[in-house]
Amino acid sequence: MNRTIRKAVIPAAGLGTRFLPATKSQPKEMLPIVDKPSIQYVVEEAVRAGLTDILIITGRGKRAIEDHFDRNFELEYYLEQKGKTDLLKEVQSSSELGDIHYIRQRDPLGLGNAVSVAREHVGDEPFAVLLGDDIMVDSSALLRSMIDVHDRYGRSVLALKEVTPSEISAYGCVETEVVGEDLVRVQSIVEKPTPEEAPSNLAVIGRYILTPEIFDAIDRTEPGAGGEVQLTDAIGLLNESQTVYGQIFRHGRFDIGRKVDFLRANVELALDREDIGPEVAEILVDIVRRRGLI
Repeated sequence: MNRTIRKAVIPAAGLGTRFLPATKSQPKEMLPIVDKPSIQYVVEEAVRAGLTDILIITGRGKRAIEDHFDRNFELEYYLEQKGKTDLLKEVQSSSELGDIHYIRQRDPLGLGNAVSVAREHVGDEPFAVLLGDDIMVDSSALLRSMIDVHDRYGRSVLALKEVTPSEISAYGCVETEVVGEDLVRVQSIVEKPTPEEAPSNLAVIGRYILTPEIFDAIDRTEPGAGGEVQLTDAIGLLNESQTVYGQIFRHGRFDIGRKVDFLRANVELALDREDIGPEVAEILVDIVRRRGLI
């Protein structure tokens, strides 16, 4: 019997070293995309897909994340008194997104270890994992389709995207068998292969639907370099006893763990805004012309 997905787990314990010095005193998840912290986009994606029980895995120095999703009565009172109702609604909405919980990953021992920290909260239910470095701007279409696949088969589902050979070594990579349009069955999975070793050009991107048996698989996963437990390796073990599916997608993702994509996300999402889009477009055209790029 299939069990519906109710819970989402968002690992947010990383140190954010690629964005130093900006992340020296603030979590990388609080870096803004236009005027909203990046982690809020991830939480909103989960909520739109019907996942309102959300566990954020934090670490040392991440208190700002909890404060952001909490009420700020002094600020709300100030905005109300000043008649800034639009801003008041924006501030209040972040604290009303869902039932948000927090737990710390005490040691930075890899994504598999971070997911294992959610065991008590998740219990024996299937759940979603959403990585904060991947922002999906697709009205939760990918996550909804992955939930639909789980509802149909009762098994774990990975988000997959075609990448170039030069990019594959940054991801988990899967060997697959076609099941239907954009749906595959995972035959094998390998973490960060070289282009020559990669079994395909399908990379595992930061969205997962996982059955609770993943926790036992994580327990059986041997730590790799630096003592880190890789979620990819645990999924490989799970796949030995339980079919794992892959949902292929093509559009809507920003890898904001990369500086260039972080900037691209800011530009593209700003252009989509009615209030600032036209002005941002003018600025971009002016910059390109002044630099002689067109």
